[in-house]
Amino acid sequence: MAELSLNGPAGVLVKTTCVDYPGIVAGSFFLKGCNLRCPYCYNTGLVIETEQPEQLNTVQELFDHMEKRQGILSGIVISGGEPLINPYTPLIIKKAKELSYKVKLDTNGTLPEKLELFLNDKDLRPDFVAMDFKTSPNRYASTMCPSSSNLFGKTDFFEKKVLKCIELVSSLSPDSREWRTVIVPGLVTKDDIKTMGSYLPKDASWQFAQFMNGNCIDKSYNTLTPYTDAELNDLINYAKTLIPGAELR
Repeated sequence: MAELSLNGPAGVLVKTTCVDYPGIVAGSFFLKGCNLRCPYCYNTGLVIETEQPEQLNTVQELFDHMEKRQGILSGIVISGGEPLINPYTPLIIKKAKELSYKVKLDTNGTLPEKLELFLNDKDLRPDFVAMDFKTSPNRYASTMCPSSSNLFGKTDFFEKKVLKCIELVSSLSPDSREWRTVIVPGLVTKDDIKTMGSYLPKDASWQFAQFMNGNCIDKSYNTLTPYTDAELNDLINYAKTLIPGAELR
């Protein structure tokens, strides 16, 4: 297998963030590539090869930044896209650990086998895992899977994958995990929240975000009206009755 080049366009570097890693000042690297096509996703250039961002950073640029900011930043967030399918992810984790950074891994929650490999490897195990929980597990196959995929519509397949990922993330200590949900009208309803909440541990940190109707992969979502503040608060207050650690980020 050819050695990976550190100098090719690989992702988007955010040099400093105070919001992506709970309680830690970090840098973030958003890697290319994803196995899903969530219609509301705004990282279009990272997911669709033909729509790459104008400026992509190299892994070498990330490493240089990590070395330069060592002692100032405390953590590195590896996001995407979906980092579990990106060959650079193991290299980044090992480099971060070498430099004594804490590592947060963001995942879309559909690749339990890959996630388990990382969690069981002391050299690759992240310090924090954030799992996207997009809607009811039985809706992934028809709403998040690319329509061109041979997995499109395979409800049982995706449901099992999502639930296994929830199980894996639940096995981590409460201060090293969270679940994230974008509240998209039509995709996340009160019924969906009821279903989703039934699968999470009671001590879960369940972080909600408002849907933003701009630059969505599915262009029809650019004209979709977000929930009003009152509707949003109603949904989050309902989620709190199921999972006390639910909140709007």
